[in-house]
Amino acid sequence: MQHAAAAADAAASRDWIADYLAHLRHGRQLSANTTAAYGRDLAELRTLAEGRDWADIDHFLMRRLTARLHARALDPRSIARKLSSWRGFFDWLGTQTALAANPVQGVRAPKRAKTLPRALSVDDAVQLVAPRHRDVRNGTHDGSASDSGRGSDGGGSSNSGNSSDRGSSSGRSSGSNNSHGGYGGRGSEPAALCNRAMFELLYSSGLRVSELAGLDAVPGKDALGWIVPENREVVVTGKGNKRRVVPVGQAAMAALAAWLAVRPAPADGSAALFLSTRGTRVSPRVIQQRLQAHGVASGAPVHVHPHMLRHSFASHVLQSSGDLRAVQEMLGHASISSTQVYTALDFQRLAEVYDQAHPRAKLK
Repeated sequence: MQHAAAAADAAASRDWIADYLAHLRHGRQLSANTTAAYGRDLAELRTLAEGRDWADIDHFLMRRLTARLHARALDPRSIARKLSSWRGFFDWLGTQTALAANPVQGVRAPKRAKTLPRALSVDDAVQLVAPRHRDVRNGTHDGSASDSGRGSDGGGSSNSGNSSDRGSSSGRSSGSNNSHGGYGGRGSEPAALCNRAMFELLYSSGLRVSELAGLDAVPGKDALGWIVPENREVVVTGKGNKRRVVPVGQAAMAALAAWLAVRPAPADGSAALFLSTRGTRVSPRVIQQRLQAHGVASGAPVHVHPHMLRHSFASHVLQSSGDLRAVQEMLGHASISSTQVYTALDFQRLAEVYDQAHPRAKLK
């Protein structure tokens, strides 16, 4: 009995969350960002459980905790994500211990109202990413945000790929590059060219901002993504480590060529395609800041963020082609249901056109 009691005490004191996160990272090969998100959700569960042993958490407690999250006006999607994280943890814990049942099983998040993704009109999207003369001359309206604070270092590990960086060695502009691989910062010509290439590619190929930040200038063993200029394609690694190939438009290819002509060698020796002003891989947060500033400077009618360009890409391709499966493949959606939301967006646009154009659309 003493041996059993000692084993129970050891199980109770063991850091099961750390073990589970190690299982996700190394066993299931989830990305560092995804694993960190699971870690935050489980840390919150440990706080809400107020020190209870995992074996003492039951279905009724989980329902009360879910109600507490809802009372805090937490978005139902966030609650659903937390429940999914917790459910997966207890499923795994059941394989490691004598846990009687998964306490999260059957606990559901409150239903959420379905909202359509917000997309720019074709005209607004083109105006946002189209080059303006002052962009390249002096960067007055390039919308680049200085890479200050923690975001300036790229916010994550760089995938070295091919450190020789052959794809960007020709035609670099030595006048605007600094000795550390940066490129002159806010308002410089390279900054404007880098921004334009990023924004064009976001809209041209519907990339996630993390996919854009992870691109390398050349393919390599550990590269998450790269451009294939001869085919006008971009290779990216999306959610679930699934790789896909997406076409790149001519305007985006031209913007990329202009950026590569002045792009300095990365300061950290990586093959990162897009760089912070310090010469390291640009982070998703910095891309978001730059696009937001660019949207304001461009007079965009709404607050612009990277995912809005992804929504705009999907909506506009679907409007032109009507090919839902093709849009699904280009977006990297595992399920067609994730893509079908754009059909509603397309219908919404058609309804707006009807209301504006049809002589009998409105009562007089």
